[in-house]
Amino acid sequence: MAVYKDGDTGTWRVLYRFTNWKGERKQTQKRGFATKREAQAWEREAMLKQESRLDMTFESFFELYEADKKKRVKENTWDSKSHVIRTKILPYFGERKIESIEAKDVIAWQNELLEYKDAQGKGYSPTYLKTIHSQLSAIFNHAVRFYHLRSNPAQLAGTMGAEDYKEMRFWTKEEYLKFADVMMDKPQSYYAFELLYWCGIRMGELLALTAKDFDFEKCTVTINKSYQRLKGRDVITSPKTPKSNRTIKMPKFLCEEMQDYIGMMYRAKPNDRLFLITKSYLHHEMDRGAKVSGVKRIRVHDLRHSHVSLLVEMGFSALAIAERVGHESIEITYRYAHLFPTKQTEMADKLDAERMSGSQGIF
Repeated sequence: MAVYKDGDTGTWRVLYRFTNWKGERKQTQKRGFATKREAQAWEREAMLKQESRLDMTFESFFELYEADKKKRVKENTWDSKSHVIRTKILPYFGERKIESIEAKDVIAWQNELLEYKDAQGKGYSPTYLKTIHSQLSAIFNHAVRFYHLRSNPAQLAGTMGAEDYKEMRFWTKEEYLKFADVMMDKPQSYYAFELLYWCGIRMGELLALTAKDFDFEKCTVTINKSYQRLKGRDVITSPKTPKSNRTIKMPKFLCEEMQDYIGMMYRAKPNDRLFLITKSYLHHEMDRGAKVSGVKRIRVHDLRHSHVSLLVEMGFSALAIAERVGHESIEITYRYAHLFPTKQTEMADKLDAERMSGSQGIF
């Protein structure tokens, strides 16, 4: 590396030569430093990153972490992570040498966040505090696993906050039908909620649907993508998890309804999105429908819970339900265990009968 003064601008630049991961010699430069000291500081940090030496600053290590991780997660996921890191972690740890950060420093940082109050005197929620700490710990874990940091000080300090318990609310079939009845004044809203309730799909999956995803001969809808609105752009990604890629069999009445809906759309092409609405729109429509129909207000996502609870009531197994909604069967069992009818008495009776049948012929 070398530091030079740009005669035309009076600023400083760094000429940086390095060997990339393919073993190729490369050269780049960074311009616009106001002073030679700033240019030399940047040069020193760049060398530390290239050599993966942990006497670099936490901010420099974050740049390595970003390069390693950003392309491995969805854009919206990285945006959320990056916002937490840049607003809650870098302002505190950014200029510290990463290898010098200790558990006591993490505890001091936690205490600042725990003491924070906004203009209304409200602090961060326990869930948000846990999310912030988890992200800090993830960065240190990355340094431990791949860059030879001795230990994770965030793990030694212990977590803060707690997982927020969200009450699982759902509509009975009768409540949903009351709601759906008042939605019929807006076809787009009505058909969107029909798919959410009777198929148990997620909002992002709904908003990504195209005519091509429906097979009306087989009465199926294929879920293989999700819609997000990011920084003013429409972004189509893969579904939430690999298990979320699935084909759902629709009840016959819903199949007919969706044929009617697509038929109503003017010159809809196979790859055009069918629901050009926002998540905010669906929330507002839930408010309107619940108020007019008189049913309790639940979240849009609770329609997914409502679908699962209906299937449980109808007697379907956790495995069958999991395949339909794109979950692991163990997750269905864990999250909805309280809805499944107890089998303990039946098990005990069968074990009793089994034991008695084995006793015949003795004596």
